Amino acid sequence: MARRSCFLLLSLHIALLLLIPCSCQVGNSCSSARDCGVGLYCGDCADAGRKQPFCIRDLAIQPTSIVKGLPFNRYSWLVTHNSFSIVGEPSRTGVERVTFYNQEDTVTNQLRNGVRGLMLDMYDFGGDIWLCHSLQGKCYNFTAFEPAIDTLKEVEAFLSENPTEIVTIFIEDYVHAPMGLSKLFTAADLMKYWYPISEMPTSGQDWPSVTDMAAKNHRLLVFTSDASKEASEGIAYQWSYLLENESGDPGIEPGSCPNRKESQQLNARSASLILQNYFPTIPVQSEACKENSVGLPQMVQTCYAAAGNRIPNFIALNFYMRSDGGGVFDVQDRINGLTLCGCDSIAACQAGAPAGACKNTGAPNTGAPNRTTSSSTINGNVISGTIEFKSPASRTSSTPTWRNFVVSLSLALILKTF
Repeated sequence: MARRSCFLLLSLHIALLLLIPCSCQVGNSCSSARDCGVGLYCGDCADAGRKQPFCIRDLAIQPTSIVKGLPFNRYSWLVTHNSFSIVGEPSRTGVERVTFYNQEDTVTNQLRNGVRGLMLDMYDFGGDIWLCHSLQGKCYNFTAFEPAIDTLKEVEAFLSENPTEIVTIFIEDYVHAPMGLSKLFTAADLMKYWYPISEMPTSGQDWPSVTDMAAKNHRLLVFTSDASKEASEGIAYQWSYLLENESGDPGIEPGSCPNRKESQQLNARSASLILQNYFPTIPVQSEACKENSVGLPQMVQTCYAAAGNRIPNFIALNFYMRSDGGGVFDVQDRINGLTLCGCDSIAACQAGAPAGACKNTGAPNTGAPNRTTSSSTINGNVISGTIEFKSPASRTSSTPTWRNFVVSLSLALILKTF
């Protein structure tokens, strides 16, 4: 009996130890997601010379959770390019898809991880409006992803669950059905969050404060690439309200930050929002970690100068979670920290403190907020997130199968003793 009790206690002890999360920080070696601290996952970045698994950041700090109540255009937000074009997404048309992919997790997961801007390509297709990554302004059954309403319902669920958060949607618009977009957003129950054109600032004035936007429930900004939709459907024409650099390869050329042809010059004072694209014309998953780590910070500085020393309010990326450590999350933290409170990171800002009154955050890149796996709860107005790759981020898995095996074996041995 004594021997059996000792074995039982030992087995339970092993199981409990395996269930306790570790606290490795950004850059530390790991063998599974369980080894890494909150807001991190276990992956690699062979393109940057890091072939062994290490902890990588995957979760943003929402700047409005620390520095509150400023105009919307004072903050910098993370945007996913072609948010819907997800690796491993099953075909909804019955035809194998032939197109490029830009992201690795669902739109819901992107929002939980701190993404606040979505780029969506909308087309007429099959008598409905679909999200497609297509060509020549037409959606095909081999370029189609899903009906747009499905993704918009994910946005509605997120806004409903998180009553202080603001989301921006950029539509690459190929919809010709009369009032098609208006009907779509109404069907998705998103009009109650709609930011009206009549209240959008022109001539470069500040936007309302994020506090006022939340109080009025004006928490969904929608921009279209079709100028005619502003008059016909009340949807803001994108380049009347923001400035944008060139997308694709021209937007990642070192030392150069040209404006997109539809946009005014980046240093124009006619708009108070700036969108910075940073992604290659042809997306490659394995190269994204280096792009988002080495090239991105340099290009942010280049475009900052080109914009007359104005920050990007939106930074759009492919494969946003991939980096050699902190990636776009660290870049965003630095932008928000320097501009909102005069600190090197938003994590060092102190609510209500004067500019430059920075707290010591300890080791760099460890300021990610707490998270609970597969949760959309709010911890101090910071959305909790999770890892949800549609395909492996590296040769390590976000699910520590070896640990599950050992725990199962321990429990099996315990049960066997009885």
